[in-house]
Amino acid sequence: MSRPMAEDEVLAYVRAAAVAMELPLDDAAARRVAVQLVRTSVLARLLDDAPLGVGDEPAELFRAAPFPGDDAQ
Repeated sequence: MSRPMAEDEVLAYVRAAAVAMELPLDDAAARRVAVQLVRTSVLARLLDDAPLGVGDEPAELFRAAPFPGDDAQ
């Protein structure tokens, strides 16, 4: 697994992304976005490290609801 980005790297990324998407972000807003991005990254790492097996997410149990008026079942 790669190392977490440093705070200055995250802030630089946020600023570059804002420029690329033509979003006006002042310094305070860019810092708030960077803080949230770091929090999200930490949560993603925790989930990624969770010891889950194939049976922990029984996707085969999901069935979409039938379309209204659709008699096929």
